Order: sequence, then C-alpha cells, then structure tokens
Amino acid sequence: MVYKVEELDFSRDIKKDELLSVLKKEVSVIHIRDIMMASSFLREDAKYMQQPYRDEYINRFTKAFFTRIKDVKDDQSKYEGYIDSDKLQDLLEVLENQKKEAKNDGELCFLKIAKIIAIYTTYILEESIHPVGTKFPGGFKLRYKDGEYLCPVKERQMDNPSALCRFCVSKQDKNV
Repeated sequence: MVYKVEELDFSRDIKKDELLSVLKKEVSVIHIRDIMMASSFLREDAKYMQQPYRDEYINRFTKAFFTRIKDVKDDQSKYEGYIDSDKLQDLLEVLENQKKEAKNDGELCFLKIAKIIAIYTTYILEESIHPVGTKFPGGFKLRYKDGEYLCPVKERQMDNPSALCRFCVSKQDKNV
C-alpha cells in the first residue's frame, strides 16, 4: 500500500483518484502543531516583506493551509482521468531539493503542507496553487476570469528553480 506520493509507481499512468487517496493518507498525519510551525516559518520568512503585504500574506496562507487540509480530508468526489506523472515527479524533485536546504522544523512543516496543497490544487482540482485574491507586491492579485487563473507574477517566476509556478495551472495576467 502506498502512503506517500513519492512511493507511487511513476512508470505507469496514475489516476487522479489514486493520487487523492495517497494525499488523504499524507494529510491524515498533519497536526495542528505542524500548521502552527509552518505559520511561524511564514512569519519569519516574510519579516522583510512590506507591511501591507506581510500580514495579508501570512493570514491568507495560514487560512489556506487550514482550508485546503480540510478540503483534502473531506473530499469524497470521484475524479476522472490521469495526471501528468512526469510533471508530478519534477514537482517532487523541486520540493525534495527545498527540503534538503530547509533551515528548521518550521520550514520542513511548511514544505510538507505545501507539497500536499500544491499537488491537490494542481493535479486533482486543476486550480491555481495560490488562492484567488492572493496579493503580490505592486498591489496586483491572482484573479480568476473566464475560466482561467491569472497570475501577475508567473512569467517572472518561471526561471526561479525553487518556485512552483511552472507547475501551476495559472497563466500570466497580460494586464500586468
């Protein structure tokens, strides 16, 4: 039985429902302490961010962690289709590299939760990794319009080796 996404057999097609089942197992071992440590890491990581964005960033991500963890736990939907196994493996490699460079337990908790949320939103729900309404420097926000997620910073983050933007379903907001 598979208990972690990394244990999946990537040599074959992986169904969305199979991936969701594994995510449910991973999310079942996340505790409030993990969320608190991840939130603490967010606060520390954002300490140099401009004040109007810092509190919004921390609050939005902490809320998103709680919400998405609950969403994964409670999701009883049946999903048709298969995921792109190669892209998922690439995402896992990026996250594994980030884990190796993690400076403390708070960052490890953040990465553990971010992995589940990023995989769930990208491969199961086919939604943007960042919640709609996420503010970015310059006052720009991630939007949903005409069936598309529009990100104001996607193109600028595509070459960032640690950013998950290249896996996200959002498109660059051309109005930015």
